[in-house]
Amino acid sequence: MKRGTSWLAILLVGGAALAVWIFFKKTAPPEVDFTKVAKETIVSSLGTNGKVDPVEWMPARAERAGVITRVLVSRGQQVKAGAPMVELDTRVANAELSRAQAGIKEAQTQEQVLDQGGRVAERQQAEADLSRARLDLQAAEKQYRALERLVAKQAATRVELDNVRQTVDQLRLRIQALEQHKAALVTSPDKEIARAKLQQAESTAAIARANLAVSIIRAPMDGTVYDFDLRQGSFVNPGDLIGKVGRLDRVRVIVYVDEPDLGKVRKGESVTITWQALPGHQWKGEVDKLPSQVAPLGTRQVGEVGCIIENPERDLLPNANIDADIQATVVPGALSLQKEAIRRQGSETGVLLLRGDRVVWRPVKLGISSYTKSQILSGLQEGDAVALPTEKPIKNGSKVEPIFQ
Repeated sequence: MKRGTSWLAILLVGGAALAVWIFFKKTAPPEVDFTKVAKETIVSSLGTNGKVDPVEWMPARAERAGVITRVLVSRGQQVKAGAPMVELDTRVANAELSRAQAGIKEAQTQEQVLDQGGRVAERQQAEADLSRARLDLQAAEKQYRALERLVAKQAATRVELDNVRQTVDQLRLRIQALEQHKAALVTSPDKEIARAKLQQAESTAAIARANLAVSIIRAPMDGTVYDFDLRQGSFVNPGDLIGKVGRLDRVRVIVYVDEPDLGKVRKGESVTITWQALPGHQWKGEVDKLPSQVAPLGTRQVGEVGCIIENPERDLLPNANIDADIQATVVPGALSLQKEAIRRQGSETGVLLLRGDRVVWRPVKLGISSYTKSQILSGLQEGDAVALPTEKPIKNGSKVEPIFQ
């Protein structure tokens, strides 16, 4: 009986102790993490994305249609101005040039013949006919003069004289006709036609030579080849882009800054670029151009901020989609506080400040912010302890058990 009584006493004492512990546990102030206001340099940064372009670049374009027969460069290759990039099929241009050269030779020969008075055989025949007619005329005129003397002596008849005079007149008319025929072997229109044919053939040859010259598409400047993915057998039309060549030791990055943050960006501010394709790499530069308008980008309203980025290894490539961090403002010796300690009550921004063993609401005015810290312009002093978020509800005047990080 005594043993049972003693166990019951123990249980009653233990229960009483547990009840007391639970009571004090429920009424004890909650443990809350606190952080302190400190002086440090705060760098306000804007994180966003953008795209890379060379500062200086030129396109290489096809000047005629054709099939690519040779590809002489590759993407990322360094080239000099004038270096061949691709070669187009030259068979058609070579055939056109051969035909044009044959036409030139034919036209030159025809023009030479006309300059010399016509074809040799025709010219020789006309000369022979004229010589024969002139000799016949001389003989007829001699006979006519002899008959005139005989008629005067009445040794010949007037009919005989008239017949010879008629022969003389006919021969003179024949010589006149032969001279006109000789002159008609070459006329001014014939020379003009021959000259036009020569000019046409020379023009065709010039076009064929020009087509051959542009069959090799060359680099427009010294630099790195990019935007180039043509293959042998590809067909191009006049004006088609063959590739781009640019200087990549410095690149222009267009950074898309959301409209509310545009007022924070200034020319000359530092920019750090990262690219997921090369993790661990960073490129540095500065803002050199502010946006002139706001435009939609997906669901965002952004301004395009231009940045000049140093790229000495040429490993930040054009058209790359990058992440950018613009160092907007640097404030050395600023009062800083962790962002998560800052709270809002209605329209007021403030903190829960530790005073003794309680927290009190303290409105604050904020300045710039980094990714983790905010600048305190007023409302707190260096060393003040401020409550961090907690799962246990606390408010102005709550008693707390502070735990300092």
